[in-house]
Amino acid sequence: MTTLTTPTVVGEGVERVDGPLKITGAAHYPNDFSYPGMVHAALVGSTIAAGRIRSIDASEAQAAPGVLTVITHLTAPQLQAGPMTLLGASPPAPMQDDRILHYGQHIAVVVADSPEQARHAASRVRVEYEPAEALLDVEDPRAAIVENPWGLDTERGDVAAGFAKADVVVEERYTTPDNTNNPLGLMTTVAAWHGDSVTVHDSTQWPHNVRSTIAQIFGIPESGIRVLAPFVGGGFGAGLRVWSHTVLTVLAARQVQRPVKLVLTRPQMFTSVGHRPNSVQLIKLGATAAGDLVAVEHHSISSVAMEDDDYEPVSFGSAVAYACPNALTRDRQARLNIPCPGSMRAPAEGQGNFALESAIDEVAHAVGMDPLQFRLRNYAEEHPVLGLPWSSKALRECYTQGAERFGWSRRTPEIGSMRDGRWLVGYGMAGVSYPFYQVPCQARASLRRDGSAYVRSAATDIGTGTYTVMTQVAAERLGLEISRVRFDLGDSDMPYSPQAGGSGLTGALANAVHIACRNLVAEFLEVVRDDEASPLRGATPDEVTVGGGRLHRIGAPDVGEAYVDILARHGLEELSADGRSTPPDAQKIGMATAGAFGAKFVEVRIDPHLGLLRVARVVSAIDGGRILNEKTATSQIIGGTVGGISQAMFEETATDAGTGRIANATFGDYLMPVNADIPDMEVIFCGAPDRATEVGTKGVGEIGLVGMAAAIGNAVHHATGRRLRSLPFTIDQLLL
Repeated sequence: MTTLTTPTVVGEGVERVDGPLKITGAAHYPNDFSYPGMVHAALVGSTIAAGRIRSIDASEAQAAPGVLTVITHLTAPQLQAGPMTLLGASPPAPMQDDRILHYGQHIAVVVADSPEQARHAASRVRVEYEPAEALLDVEDPRAAIVENPWGLDTERGDVAAGFAKADVVVEERYTTPDNTNNPLGLMTTVAAWHGDSVTVHDSTQWPHNVRSTIAQIFGIPESGIRVLAPFVGGGFGAGLRVWSHTVLTVLAARQVQRPVKLVLTRPQMFTSVGHRPNSVQLIKLGATAAGDLVAVEHHSISSVAMEDDDYEPVSFGSAVAYACPNALTRDRQARLNIPCPGSMRAPAEGQGNFALESAIDEVAHAVGMDPLQFRLRNYAEEHPVLGLPWSSKALRECYTQGAERFGWSRRTPEIGSMRDGRWLVGYGMAGVSYPFYQVPCQARASLRRDGSAYVRSAATDIGTGTYTVMTQVAAERLGLEISRVRFDLGDSDMPYSPQAGGSGLTGALANAVHIACRNLVAEFLEVVRDDEASPLRGATPDEVTVGGGRLHRIGAPDVGEAYVDILARHGLEELSADGRSTPPDAQKIGMATAGAFGAKFVEVRIDPHLGLLRVARVVSAIDGGRILNEKTATSQIIGGTVGGISQAMFEETATDAGTGRIANATFGDYLMPVNADIPDMEVIFCGAPDRATEVGTKGVGEIGLVGMAAAIGNAVHHATGRRLRSLPFTIDQLLL
């Protein structure tokens, strides 16, 4: 008897299946696409932050060599507003009137035969303004305030009574600056019309959103729009919305009746594709002398553009982080003359966790308790708001296993008590989480006469490993070798997929792929249901398993047959099946749906005379549910950790207070870490598959960044006694 085993490829550190294409240059990014007769566009940006355009003269630009057209608000057609999306409203349609709402606002687009000609002509557009005073400070009392923008403000218990019972109260102010996403590849759009239809190559993290937005803005059916993004490169959230440069490229291509390519410049990346908004946060925590949290109050105000919305509930995480009977969280937004903010890796949590976990450390110090023990003492066994058990939560294991791996027990509690020569040594930590996020997703799976499988969905892979992980999921569910499975994405003609963002794509898509492959197995069984020649005749899906390219009855490996034999005998070239995943409902399943959890442990070194801060070691212990590919998941945590170090010590988008101009909109001026700034990093995964979904995975794209700023700040306090409550941590804050 031949024994067959189902290949277990999910979880293994499989090499990226798209790696050979990338290293050989065969992976085509939006900037790599061209068409015969293609021309190029360049943008003109406003040089004031508020006011109106008094006059705009494009005659000199129009007369420049190679110029086909110049479009301004005077010549642009009326465009419809974009649709409401899963991430909120679309950004305002561009160039619809003479108003200026922020510095760098797109006020003209020039189309010419070459990129150089387009850029030159753009510099010849003459604009006169009627300036107004710009609102640029998130705490400016003149700014319009949006209260409770998303309906997520929370209150439970009696917060005032809780503070009255507290032996220790910590009340502090924390600030975080604007950060800019800055993927290495400049964001690009290529648009080519074919009659009333258009093909768009775009640096997007969500092809279906581009399709539906273009359809609504231009009033054309979605069936006439195809959006392609097979390779995007980095995004970090910048590709989640349909920005005005994409709309203007489609508009320009329609006007000149030729394919148009537009590539943003690096300075334009700072004003055109979103940014992490700054925040001011007030946190008040109360605890007993024994270390029990009795009250949490967290208020935040963050910046938002004048006529846009951005989902950034900074304080909400504090409502569910700890088992505290009395809690209140409030979020507000201030409308300013700034470019539209947008999601940047770990949106909201990146800012809110810094304040909360810094304050938690302050309370632990005030009551004389080890920071790790304080967090364990106030561990939330159930969801504090819903009162339901978590679908999975291994945060306790993250704390204990991470501490053991890091060597937390070597930490001496006294401030400044650890040294290495002239360097002060500090140990710091933070508890971290990222909210559950999943939305419906679809996939299609096909199995062909040659024994290969083709699985697809209109998702994107922004370097997270989606190509690879979904290949693994399909291979395991169909019982095929990985080399026999092809997974495709990045095409809006494929089944619907949500965005690659919010740490939700892997869960939604993996479940859709899993269901599609399960349904495909059922299709094969339906084909042989009445087939007297098949040993699987009459078998149900519950009675079979897969392996080696075959279906066979459970417990009877010899009683089965290969996919290819079924197809050949029935004269079929292939069979296909669709799969659709839907997010679980917490009340129906009786569990609070859980996102990822984790613990960050950091060692810092500080030169007290020079104010130099160095991160020496980082251990990240992560509960990501079922890890589909340990290698790519580890890579995600490492990448997020680098982003967290950058947020803590380097990044700040500096806006000139007088003009609204971003003063450091180049890689030469916007600080980011280099290899020498990044320490040894270790990643360990804890916990078990999540119980809320069949695949059991949780997203790990954001969780790597969350907590790094707080952990570094807490380590700095341990080394020096200084509390750093404003990001980024700079030399002037550290000079002792």
